[in-house]
Amino acid sequence: MIEQPVFDYRKHLDELYRSIHRRFEFHARSKEEFEKWREEFRYALKNTLGLNSMEEDYGGYISRAVRVDSTELDSYIREKWYIWVEPTVPLPFWLLKPKRIDRPLPLVLTPHGHNHPDIYVGIARSEEERRAIVEGERDIAVQAVMEGYIAIAPTARGFGETMDRVEYEEGAVSSCRSQLKHCLLLGRTPIGERVWDISRIIDWAQTQDYIDSRLIAITGNSGGGTISLFSAACDERISIAVPSCYFCTFVDSIGRIKHCDCNYIPGILRLGEMYEVAGLIAPRPFRAIAGRRDPIFPLESVLEAFEKLRKIYEVAGASDRCELYIGEGGHRYYKDGAWPFIRRWFDYIREYRYL
Repeated sequence: MIEQPVFDYRKHLDELYRSIHRRFEFHARSKEEFEKWREEFRYALKNTLGLNSMEEDYGGYISRAVRVDSTELDSYIREKWYIWVEPTVPLPFWLLKPKRIDRPLPLVLTPHGHNHPDIYVGIARSEEERRAIVEGERDIAVQAVMEGYIAIAPTARGFGETMDRVEYEEGAVSSCRSQLKHCLLLGRTPIGERVWDISRIIDWAQTQDYIDSRLIAITGNSGGGTISLFSAACDERISIAVPSCYFCTFVDSIGRIKHCDCNYIPGILRLGEMYEVAGLIAPRPFRAIAGRRDPIFPLESVLEAFEKLRKIYEVAGASDRCELYIGEGGHRYYKDGAWPFIRRWFDYIREYRYL
């Protein structure tokens, strides 16, 4: 009797991941080769994310923004704004600024992850969210303004007020799956739309005289780390990138562990691995934050990815600008891994006026 074959889906995927050819696998040996690789890869990545199509659709589009609320707190002012990132998309964002501003200040963009958009400005809707803010140091925009910076905490498209209204009323956390399905019809991706939104916020921020547009950092946790990494890879106006609890390998995180639908980019592994995407940030300062016990972005693979990224930075002549901070907990933000690094490089740019 012939033994019946058994299909092993995991084994099948592992073989696919092992054998795939990455078009932009990093092989550069000189700074000139690195710069050519970076230019070609960035264009291909933006095309895959849907950003090139969006730029064609909205060529010359100028976003407008309106402030709808302002609250004076003990140490800073918190403002609620909307920015029309597309003609039909009013995207909410919080702007936090010190009460006294004597000169243009650095800007820190703090995209959130798979939680309520207001958590990053310290607004909790329940006792559970209050604990999450404290225990996971998730009030990242508040931390930024307390460091003396301007902070902008945007809603990630597919969350909060940008959710599908039916899903919102049903109590869903996000509309990520719906967003992905409709993006696929249009040649977009959720990550691409969120990167687009960050770039439109930067456009607006550069028109504000209290913001020093040479000094822009981005940092967020989990899904906010995703937006931080991809935004900095695609938009060179971002000076410093500090993604938290995201940097790893695609294969060993979203490839082998269940994640939200919004993480998946069609064909990304035919372009490059995550460390190659992060390599597009070079020579700008980059620090990945990881949790030693993070179950969905395994530390072993983070270390592997970091070694590959470090080699890209070496070829780019910027090995001193690539760092990894490991927190001793799980999947959360680690503020000690972010602010000393950001301050050091803001000070460097301010003093030397270049990177």
